[in-house]
Amino acid sequence: MSVEGRILVVDDHVDMGLMLREPLTDAGYVVDLATGGEEAIRMARAQAYDAVLCDLRMEGVDGLDVLEAVRALDSDIPVLMMTAFGGVESAVEAMKRGAYHYFTKPFRLDEVLLFLERALKERRLQVENRALRRAAAERSGLGALVGRSAAMRNLYELIDRVAYAQAAVLLRGPSGTGKELVARALHFQGPRASGPFVAVNCTALPHDLLESELFGHLKGAFTGATHARRGLFVEADGGTLFLDEIGDMPLELQARLLRVLEDGEVRAVGADGSRTVDVRIVAATHQDLDARVREGRFRADLFYRLNVVTLLLPPLAERREDIPLLVEHFTARARARNPRSRMQSLSPEAVAALATLPWPGNVRELENLIERLAVMVASEVVGLEELRPHLPPEAPEVQPLVMAQHALWPLRRLEAEYIAWMVTRCGGNKTRAAEVLGIDVSTIHRRERERG
Repeated sequence: MSVEGRILVVDDHVDMGLMLREPLTDAGYVVDLATGGEEAIRMARAQAYDAVLCDLRMEGVDGLDVLEAVRALDSDIPVLMMTAFGGVESAVEAMKRGAYHYFTKPFRLDEVLLFLERALKERRLQVENRALRRAAAERSGLGALVGRSAAMRNLYELIDRVAYAQAAVLLRGPSGTGKELVARALHFQGPRASGPFVAVNCTALPHDLLESELFGHLKGAFTGATHARRGLFVEADGGTLFLDEIGDMPLELQARLLRVLEDGEVRAVGADGSRTVDVRIVAATHQDLDARVREGRFRADLFYRLNVVTLLLPPLAERREDIPLLVEHFTARARARNPRSRMQSLSPEAVAALATLPWPGNVRELENLIERLAVMVASEVVGLEELRPHLPPEAPEVQPLVMAQHALWPLRRLEAEYIAWMVTRCGGNKTRAAEVLGIDVSTIHRRERERG
């Protein structure tokens, strides 16, 4: 059965249009007829079509005019041309202008159905691929970054500004701040989005393997090289190579990397010649490269090459207002990875408590905590009591006044929570707590009953 769709048939000979409509309708298509080029263009502007089957030679507005108008409306619509034998040259011209196929009259109906079905399947694949690319760009571009704080808004503006540049980019910031996400955003927001994005951690491989991984090697270039390897620079040709933790790259490899940045050429281990590559470098580090340059552990010339454009990623402690959004985002991801999890959300008090923590591991630490809660906690809504056992031992005590700033408690709630906190600070001694608070102990008992 053919792929169903709406087809516009255009021919100034009415009998030809009628002859085509019946088999196309039998094949499952909805068919509209136009008896001239002007009418066809008017109909294409008023109605979306999946394909157009058009005669080439017509009085007035001809098939080439229809082809141009239809492709101006939607360049993906397949237009199939019909022509008499003497019009083959014009049909070839139509193919050059973007027509999908042409048929020479008289043609076989089964041939028309075959090419029409093929054209619609290709169109559907194009639409699906475009949707997948959009989804990938959202996941890997700016859509993958979460936050509305001033620091993040500034970062988004810089990414937009830098994405279309060709210069190398250096991402600096503490571990766990999302440097690879920013690298992906730079790639997918820019002109290289259709090319490869290749990432490598410079600390994950020993020196010899890292050299081979980056630059490739020939078969037999060293012991164990049983087959040739292209290398990541070649794999990233036309796209972006992300070098994470570049501050740990050995000095010898830094020299080779500098040559690639200067000349755009890579030489595989064991090779006599070089190969030209078109690769944008995005490098990242949590280290102080200026200090490493002064210590002689990082090449100054490479640092200057990489430091053309620098983006500073803020630690989570400097954008605490983003924590509620991040919690919501990571909760949805954790639930998707753990479909049996009962956790639906965190209570406002729990989120407020998270907003007070120091987060030395930054966004990665928060994501890991939410994942752990999804696995371990049986409640649908994770409250403070369920949260506390999963906080690090060194986490500071969460005070009611601080929590109230994030959870926006009413005054009576704040009073009740503060009284309960003071009782805990006094080791459960309510008389002592009442003395510190300057209230009668009966007030504490009353607030406890109200608090439940």
